[in-house]
Amino acid sequence: MDKISYTASTMDSIPNTLNTLRTHFNTGITKPLAYRQRQLAGLKRFLKECTEEIEDALYEDLKKPSLETRLTEIDFLLTELRLAQKKLASWMKTKRVSTPIMAQPGQSYIYPEPYGVALIIGPWNFPLQLLLGPLIGAIAAGNCVILKPSEISAKTSELLAEKLPHYIDSDTIQVIHGGVPETTALLAEKFDYIFYTGNSNVGKIIMQAAAKHLTPVCLELGGKSPCIVDKNTNIPAAAQRIVWGKFLNAGQMCVAPDYVLVDASIEEELIKEMKKSISQYWGPDPKASPHYGRIINENHYRRLRNLLVAHGEIAAGGEVDDTSCYIAPTILRQLPNDALIMNDEIFGPLLPIIPFHHMEEAITYINEHPKPLALYLFTNEEKVKKQIMEQTSSGSICINHVILQLTVPGLPFGGVGASGMGAYHGKASFDTFTHYKSIFKKPISFDFLQPYLAFQKMLWKLRKK
Repeated sequence: MDKISYTASTMDSIPNTLNTLRTHFNTGITKPLAYRQRQLAGLKRFLKECTEEIEDALYEDLKKPSLETRLTEIDFLLTELRLAQKKLASWMKTKRVSTPIMAQPGQSYIYPEPYGVALIIGPWNFPLQLLLGPLIGAIAAGNCVILKPSEISAKTSELLAEKLPHYIDSDTIQVIHGGVPETTALLAEKFDYIFYTGNSNVGKIIMQAAAKHLTPVCLELGGKSPCIVDKNTNIPAAAQRIVWGKFLNAGQMCVAPDYVLVDASIEEELIKEMKKSISQYWGPDPKASPHYGRIINENHYRRLRNLLVAHGEIAAGGEVDDTSCYIAPTILRQLPNDALIMNDEIFGPLLPIIPFHHMEEAITYINEHPKPLALYLFTNEEKVKKQIMEQTSSGSICINHVILQLTVPGLPFGGVGASGMGAYHGKASFDTFTHYKSIFKKPISFDFLQPYLAFQKMLWKLRKK
């Protein structure tokens, strides 16, 4: 165990790497509880012993503040690890289910088994959490794994490729370093399970590649997650929470509120309070704040800058800096119906505000668009909460806050429709990478004649017809 093998990935090495993992999986090495626990413990040591290096890498990639890295990347993963280590023995147990009289005497079981060799493809916006989070579930379920971190978050990707083999068994878990060609080569191979986090366009490519081998997939995508603000709410608190969730990681988060639907009667007050909250969090000049990040690279920066100048009135922010890929926390209002910014997920620190006059109007707007990964609602009205839960569809709903649904291990996290399929976090991560095999056992020495007699009677009636 703990073999160190950091080498630059090559296209030619991918089939051999996959074959090596499959050979080791077929030995059964990953299935015992003790082995899985050792890998989880190694992953925990990596997070604790390499904290400073992780912080440095994420700062270089995203200018991510140290506190943000600890809370949203390292601490999040440690919470998932602690739960998996505590519950793994019970998750792995074979469970007996009742057997009907027709099949008696006999015993029925559900046996959890790993799929085999899994591929996990991670994104760049949370390059640690969104790659290693699924890995926790894959290890807990007893799989071998190929990890493909994003080449866009290059420093974090290099850190994972170099350091992880010091802590987990490279005979069963490998990091493949590279870009689109390496990902394409990986998708040409046959895996037993594929887990992808990213945008829906690439998600379609992943699904097409998986279909060639009938490989099951979990797709964690995104979409335009709406935030509804009812007139009957605490406006300052709603503003503070929306601003925090939207501009965390400079808005580069799949569950960030993508736009706000606000009752027209409180639009002015909400914007006023949101401007206050921006100043409270990051000061009068967020660019000078050590707690505000940057856009990942020039390509994404130019895309966002073009959206910023395309349409609408800037109600707050709007400042940019080409040299550092900086875009201020920005609030946009009075958008035309054909505003380009409303076509696709923004994935940046731009927040459109859209007024409505009746809740049904907001619901119709949401339902006319693809199903979002998350939906946020601020209201004190129980009937409004019930109305939104029953009349909209989304991966999750968070009421009177944003993003915090991700922090509850008991809540499966995943999308629906265009925002994805499958779910993970907590036990759902174990379930995602587990095939629940049905087993029926019957003694060979004793049987009832009744089932066979009934079958003979049925055949006799068919013959008479």
